[in-house]
Amino acid sequence: MRHKRSTPNRSNRVADQIQRDVAELIRSLKDPRIGMVTISAVEVTPDYAHAKVFFSVLIGNPQDCEDGLNESAGFLRNSLFKRLQIHTVPTLHFHFDRTTERASEMSQLISRAVADKAKDE
Repeated sequence: MRHKRSTPNRSNRVADQIQRDVAELIRSLKDPRIGMVTISAVEVTPDYAHAKVFFSVLIGNPQDCEDGLNESAGFLRNSLFKRLQIHTVPTLHFHFDRTTERASEMSQLISRAVADKAKDE
């Protein structure tokens, strides 16, 4: 008897598809708290029960946006059911991705340090 094994890249493919579909579906949301959102990454648990959806926001308050997205998670999940060809569509959990914010802060710190060094020389 052979056991059916899922391919190792399957969870990556599912995560990528969720990322594309959620990015598209978010545009249809009418919640004013949800600004210009970019989905930066999706991590799916091995059992496909949960997906962490990381986002950044160009315009708007990140916390308000996160609240709005998490309140819309059920609607977004139901919309994914219609699009994805998998048995289990994960519960979506939205998290503000501070990576770009931290990168910008680091860039400013480096620029300041370079400017200070130039002044000292």
